[in-house]
Amino acid sequence: MRSILVLFSIVCLIACKQQPEPAAAAQQETPGPAKVTLSEAEGKYTLEVNGEPFYIKGAGLEFGNIPALAAHNGNSFRTWRTDNGQRPALEILDEAYANGLMVTMGIEVARERHGFDYNDREAVQAQLEDIRRQVLELKDHPALLIWGIGNELNLHYTNPKVWDAVNEISEMIHEVDPNHLTTTSLAGISKKEVDYIKARCPDLDILSVQMYGDLPDLPRLVREFGWEGPYMVTEWGATGHWEVPTTDWKAPIEEHSSVKASKYLKRFQGGIEADSLQCIGSYVFLWGNKQERTPTWYGIFLEDGKETESVDVMHYIWNGAWPDNRTPQIESFTLNGKTAYENVRIASGSVVTASAVITDPESDPLTYRWEVLPESTDLGEGGDYEERPEAVTGLFQSQSGGELEMTAPAPGAYRLFVYATDGHPHAATANIPFLVE
Repeated sequence: MRSILVLFSIVCLIACKQQPEPAAAAQQETPGPAKVTLSEAEGKYTLEVNGEPFYIKGAGLEFGNIPALAAHNGNSFRTWRTDNGQRPALEILDEAYANGLMVTMGIEVARERHGFDYNDREAVQAQLEDIRRQVLELKDHPALLIWGIGNELNLHYTNPKVWDAVNEISEMIHEVDPNHLTTTSLAGISKKEVDYIKARCPDLDILSVQMYGDLPDLPRLVREFGWEGPYMVTEWGATGHWEVPTTDWKAPIEEHSSVKASKYLKRFQGGIEADSLQCIGSYVFLWGNKQERTPTWYGIFLEDGKETESVDVMHYIWNGAWPDNRTPQIESFTLNGKTAYENVRIASGSVVTASAVITDPESDPLTYRWEVLPESTDLGEGGDYEERPEAVTGLFQSQSGGELEMTAPAPGAYRLFVYATDGHPHAATANIPFLVE
């Protein structure tokens, strides 16, 4: 009898070990897709994820630092396409999920300015089927929030049939993916485009708008142009290169990192926060770095991953408090005693001086780096890829803190860049365009 009891106990022990622990079994379950919806009460729209309100505190992020976005208390990021040429979309969604972030997944839609013909029904249908494949692959991922159908399709276009195609794509998405919403992003806003979207894209759930210097006008323009539904701002940030003063030789003058930071805050407060009824959130541009006119114009990170002062601003917006360690701040920057707005001309081979006055809020010691780049001639439109100019070397004679002495290069248009880092992952930056004669 005793041997039978021992045998029974062994069998039970083996059987129990073969059953997964409840916690382990739960961990093995693949989470399903989030259910994303919109609600409206007395004219106020609310985005909801699994029944809970979700105000988008987001950033445009193609190749940027996803963990840093979560660390600064952002809750979402947007992409521009499912295939960015470097990382598959599933990998990006996995990293977003691991960091507690939701993704507005961009879908590449062909543009008329790149040669696509929306009168070509066969090409339009082929595009639709390719997008269907992309949606089916990603639709059940738990980090997916919204589908972004195309980017700035209204930029330099003439054929309104593009909006018919956008609506077809939205209908297809809703057919195969009942859990997520759809939008399309406009370059700016006009009554013509709002009317087109209302008439030709009734299936879209949300309107998205991209604005820069004139962002504080957006809440008023939305009302004036008759958009009564929810909207979000999918790009906003530094003053655009088309919005700033230029030198006599037509070089746009980039604002330095401290001026940008102050304008980021004002633009958010006036153009996004000011509309608590229809605006459901935004994506700041750009949580990362890219060459567009210069290597520093739109990215709020430098090429080496350092955070600029605009990241401090986003931390403040998303947390209601400034970060513990702040980024260095620029007070002035001159070349031969002149600012960027004074058409700096110098003679080739002459010795010139530059001076940058930069301070750190915590009095951290600063390290300076200088760089001369030729004025960029590879100029795209609407964020198209641009090649970074190669730095001109061998010009610097002496450097001491924020003071530089250098020899002017060969005749041509250039920019002098200064970078100041604080021993933390922070940097201030500015540049001055100058013409060598």
